[in-house]
Amino acid sequence: MSKKGTIGVTSDNIFPVIKKFLYSDHEIFLREIVSNAVDATQKLRTLASVGEFKGETGDLRVTVTIDEAARTITVSDRGVGMTEEEVEKYINQIAFSSAEEFLEKYKDDKAAIIGHFGLGFYSAFMVSERVDVITRSFRDGAEAVKWSCDGSPEFTLEATDKAERGTDIVMHIDEENSEFLGREKIEGLLTKYCKFLPVPIIFGKKQEWKDGKMQDTDKDNQINDTHPAWTKKPADLKDEDYKAFYRALYPMSDEPLFWIHLNVDYPFNLTGILYFPKIKNNLELQRNKIQLYSNQVYVTDEVQGIVPDFLTLLHGVIDSPDIPLNVSRSYLQSDSNVKKISAHITKKVADRLEEIFKNDRPTFEEKWDSLRLFVQYGMLTDEKFYDRATKFFLLSDTEGHKYTLDEYRTLVEGVQTDRDGQVVYLYATDREAQYSHVKRAADKGYSVLVLDGQLDTHTVSQLEQKLEKTHFVRVDSDTINNLIRKEQPSSEVKLSDVERSSLIKLFEARLPREEKKHFNVAFESLGTEAEAVLITQGEFMRRMRDMAQLQPGMSFYGELPDSYNLVLNADHPLIARVLAGEKEAVEPSLTELRARVAELQAEEQKLSAEVQGKKPEEIPAATKEAQENNAMELAKTEGSINEQLTTYAQGNELIGQLIDLALLGSGLLTGEPLAEFIRRSQRLL
Repeated sequence: MSKKGTIGVTSDNIFPVIKKFLYSDHEIFLREIVSNAVDATQKLRTLASVGEFKGETGDLRVTVTIDEAARTITVSDRGVGMTEEEVEKYINQIAFSSAEEFLEKYKDDKAAIIGHFGLGFYSAFMVSERVDVITRSFRDGAEAVKWSCDGSPEFTLEATDKAERGTDIVMHIDEENSEFLGREKIEGLLTKYCKFLPVPIIFGKKQEWKDGKMQDTDKDNQINDTHPAWTKKPADLKDEDYKAFYRALYPMSDEPLFWIHLNVDYPFNLTGILYFPKIKNNLELQRNKIQLYSNQVYVTDEVQGIVPDFLTLLHGVIDSPDIPLNVSRSYLQSDSNVKKISAHITKKVADRLEEIFKNDRPTFEEKWDSLRLFVQYGMLTDEKFYDRATKFFLLSDTEGHKYTLDEYRTLVEGVQTDRDGQVVYLYATDREAQYSHVKRAADKGYSVLVLDGQLDTHTVSQLEQKLEKTHFVRVDSDTINNLIRKEQPSSEVKLSDVERSSLIKLFEARLPREEKKHFNVAFESLGTEAEAVLITQGEFMRRMRDMAQLQPGMSFYGELPDSYNLVLNADHPLIARVLAGEKEAVEPSLTELRARVAELQAEEQKLSAEVQGKKPEEIPAATKEAQENNAMELAKTEGSINEQLTTYAQGNELIGQLIDLALLGSGLLTGEPLAEFIRRSQRLL
């Protein structure tokens, strides 16, 4: 028996199209061919179990061999095999469809070709100049046949000799794909795609180092674990089994925190194990760690669109035959099964975390620092997860205690509610750097949280929107009396306008001149025991700058300079001493200048009154000239006053020392200014 013919899809361009569309994924040919061999083996097992095959199944395995001299890769199985009629049906007719219909339907979805219309087998032509199929059916009396095709629509089908049932796929590798004739390359692909297939995959013999080179041993080199942990019942696994499986998946990773064993058979099929890794502080490096399988066949580790974005921080395995494997990302995101699976995984993750929190809170708290980033990311990106996570999301204070959101509100609302009824949550981003501010708050009876994580700024903004009458304020964003504004106003600052003006100029003269930092001098009455000078930074702008680091759309805020308040404590003896020194050393020489300023300001008011309500063209030229001359002289006179105050301040070590102490307390004193502060401190001592 010998036959020549044309494959069911008759267009001359079907194989070039396959090669062109799938070239970037050409390595998957091995996955497809080995998977087909496993399917054929599984079918024989099923037939044997129901009595339709009564012979001996024998050693059911799939073998992969390379013959470098002949330039072939052969995948062999002892499965159901095919008769001549079945070869005609399953190989020669691709879905009984015309090439034109096929190509039109999938022209915009290159990845959809494999896995449709029986084309998994035809992926072999991506790397082969010819493919031979030598097969013999399990059916009694079946004869072996050989099908050959060189990548054109033409084929030959003839009788051949084959002693055992099953199928050999012999791929004659073309010159362009010679890399696939290497042992390491093929073993790497088998390990990647076939590591957990349910039928033993044998690739040559195990090797060992002997006589100065790697040599084959007598033991078969089995690539895969046919019964991976996720295929077993949770009751049959111990903690060490889960950890061992994790080590097999990620040999160089730390031990996982927790895990979830998924096992669903309705309304969709889903199995797998998801692990919570020790997440540090980088979102990107943790991605692409979930491996997606279909019936134990590896598909991808890019699962975005299949699971919610925040769950891509988890590690582990998902296996589902209900997820379409070879379609576009947009199709995945709209597929109903994918949406159901995604929602189910989210629920299972939340359930597991809540279960651990309720049953073993000490362990949960101990591992919270590693869990926090994951939970926050989920809360920020998934509304349903947020609703569940509020039960186990924890806040940590500067003393190391941890509270749920409800627990913490109950703790602080009696003391930290402001005059508008807002419960104020004070926090520090660096307990040591902001120690003096934290201590002031503690001395006043306030609790201070530690929010030093990568997503804390975004979480704070979310909680302010979600929680009723809640406001987060960083502990160094204002003076202690203004962090939580109560009914009683702050004590009045008892300084004259001239004293305020002089102090502003004196301290501005010694403030650092940096492009990205701006300081505004302010006054408060804080009592004699508080610091003489302290630095605060407003909550809003700093938070916007922090958020801009993770949100490109807010980059505008990241370009703005840091704005700080240099707060002078009007009650402190050292501020009084600075003022007294200025009055003694500078004010006598400023008496006439200040008097002239008063005269010029009075004249300015008089001229302004004359032109009030008039249009520019109605104002006499003489009046305009008088206004200009008055303004110029006023600026010049004030400049003379400021010049003398600046000169005095530059030589006043007390002013410099007070500013540097405030900068040091806020972590802003570094480099040469810090060295100068040390030298000055030694001189003063």
